[in-house]
Amino acid sequence: MAFLFRPLLKSNNDLIEKLTNAGIIKHNEIRDAMLAVDRGDFISFNSYQDNAQPIGHNATISAPHMHAYALEYLHDVLRPGSYVLDIGSGSGYLTTVMAHLVGAKGHVTGIDHIFELSAMAANNVNKHHAYLLQTKRLQFVTGDGREGYAPHAPYDAIHVGAALSPAMVETICKQLKNGGKLVAPVELEHGAQMLRLYRKDKNGKLSFADEMDVVFVPLTAQKQQRETNQFVKTVMSTT
Repeated sequence: MAFLFRPLLKSNNDLIEKLTNAGIIKHNEIRDAMLAVDRGDFISFNSYQDNAQPIGHNATISAPHMHAYALEYLHDVLRPGSYVLDIGSGSGYLTTVMAHLVGAKGHVTGIDHIFELSAMAANNVNKHHAYLLQTKRLQFVTGDGREGYAPHAPYDAIHVGAALSPAMVETICKQLKNGGKLVAPVELEHGAQMLRLYRKDKNGKLSFADEMDVVFVPLTAQKQQRETNQFVKTVMSTT
């Protein structure tokens, strides 16, 4: 999928209006949460451009339309009181939007294996949403997201912000509640990737649906990410 909004937009409101008018944002709750969290707090340049941007440490912040799609796919499990895991939380932007959606009785954990990114995410949140951290509705931890995050499992919703193998994502799905959902870019054969939505039914049976072709940076070991410049191959992608 090509970038939707190549012109540089001037504000977060303009960006959310474009995503809404394009039919990507469908639910008022998603729109309101994205309006409440200014992307400019999480990326200081081209903040409202609809494409991925580098945030340091060979990581990216995904394009706004990809964030909107992920939120919409998880809409029915991102409700007040939900427990949510954001793997590869990076800048902290999407994690913060989800914290708005789950309300005061919910909890969102963002996990990243780069300590500097976890610290940056907390600093970004503290600009205008410090109460989310102070009340512990939102938490950032440093760890290997390929293993999920057991301390707050099981989760109503899990979002993965980097590509991983089908076997790896099915392992993470073990931390879903019955009735929960996970959305992740999954690596297929010959280098292809697919945004895949997993559902666990009330009896614990797992199924999935392929939603769209995507290109994301891979979910790797910390050492590999620190040593490999992954942004070059994804800067002109849909992420």
